Amino acid sequence: MDPMLDGFRAVVADLSFGEPVIPIVSTLTGLPVGEGEMADPDYWVRHVSEPVRFADAVKALEGEGVTRYLEVGPDAVLTAMAQHSVESDSTTVTAALRKDRAEASTILNALAQLYVSGASPDWAAFYAGTGAERVDLPTYAFQRSTYWLAGSARTVTALADTGIGSSGHPLLGAAVALADSDGVVLTGRLSLGSQPWLADHVVGGSVLFPGTGMVELAIAAGDRVGCEYLEELTLQAPLVIAEHGGVQVQVSVGAPDETGSRPVGIHSRADGEDEPWVRHGVGLIAPARPEPDFDLVEWPPVGAVRVDVEGLYEGLGSAGLGYGPVFQGVQAVWRRDGEVFAEVALPEEVSVDGFGVHPAVLDACLHAVGFTGVTGGEAALPFAWSGVT
Repeated sequence: MDPMLDGFRAVVADLSFGEPVIPIVSTLTGLPVGEGEMADPDYWVRHVSEPVRFADAVKALEGEGVTRYLEVGPDAVLTAMAQHSVESDSTTVTAALRKDRAEASTILNALAQLYVSGASPDWAAFYAGTGAERVDLPTYAFQRSTYWLAGSARTVTALADTGIGSSGHPLLGAAVALADSDGVVLTGRLSLGSQPWLADHVVGGSVLFPGTGMVELAIAAGDRVGCEYLEELTLQAPLVIAEHGGVQVQVSVGAPDETGSRPVGIHSRADGEDEPWVRHGVGLIAPARPEPDFDLVEWPPVGAVRVDVEGLYEGLGSAGLGYGPVFQGVQAVWRRDGEVFAEVALPEEVSVDGFGVHPAVLDACLHAVGFTGVTGGEAALPFAWSGVT
C-alpha cells in the first residue's frame, strides 16, 4: 500500500469531518475513538497500512459491557471471528446478511436473535407501511381460541402409502428403489431439534455435520444394497446445521459396475422446495470387505505407553474446533512405535440405536490423530476417506 499513501493523505486532508454520533471502537487502535481522532488525516493513512486489530476492538467492546453484536455486511465472516474473540458465553453475535440466503428472512432472524437476548427493536418502524397493528390476545389459560397461521398444518401420510419404504436408520427416514437403474435413494432430515447431539460439533462458530456422519450415511446406503465396504469418499462442501429449521438430505446410490462397486453421492438443501441442492460428498461403495491387519485381543496393547490427554479439548477449542460433551469422547491414549491407540466413549444418555458406528464415536477416534504429530499441531478435519469397514 505504501506507493499510494502520500496521494491518499492529500485527498483526506481536503475532507471535512464531523464527530461520530454513535460511539466507535477503532480496529486501528483496538480502543474507543477519542474526540477529534478520526478527523486527523494520519488516522486514515494508518488505517490503510497498519494491521487490523479486530480481536482487540471486540475485547474493548466487551470491556465496555457490550453483550450483543450485529455484523452489517454481505456475509457472516466477522460474526465467526467475533465469537472467538469474546469471553462470555452469554454474548449474542449475529449477522444482518449471509451469503446465499434470502435477505429479508436473514435480517429478520438477526433482529429476532437480538430481541430474545434483550434488545428493544423499534417494531413500529419495522412494520411501517405493512398495515400490521397490535391486538389483544386472551390471557385466560383455558379459553379455547387458537392463533395458528393459515396453512401451517401438515398432513402426515404413512410411507408405505406413498410407495416409499423405511430405511431403518436414525438419520435417513426413507428409502426408494429406482425402477430403471438398480439404484436407490435414501432421504432424511437433519436439525438440532431432531439430532440435538449435533450442536456439540462446532467449527469456526458454526454447527457442522461431522465428516464421520457423511461416512455413516454412505455406509448405511451401502448396507441397503449389500455394499458394506466404503472404498472411498471425498467431501466437497461442509454441511452447516442452522440453529433453527433443518436441512433435507439425500444419499443416492447408482447401479453396480462389473466389480459390484457402486457410486454414492450425498446432497442436502435447506428446508423449502425452492432451495438449491448442494453436493457434499462423492465416493464408491463395494461388497468386498478385506480382513483387518491388526487385532486388539490384548488391551491396552503390549508395550504401549500411556499418554496424558488432559487439555486435549481445551487446545482444540482454542484452535476453532468446539467439541461439546457428546464429541469429547477420548478417554485414554497410548503410543507404541509410531502407532496411537485410543479409548473413546459416548455419554450414556446418547442413543446409538440404528447406527453402524455413531458419528460422535468415530469422530472422537480421529481426535487421537493429534497425538501422532501428522497435523503439525494444527487443528484439522477429515475430507477424504478410503478403506472404511
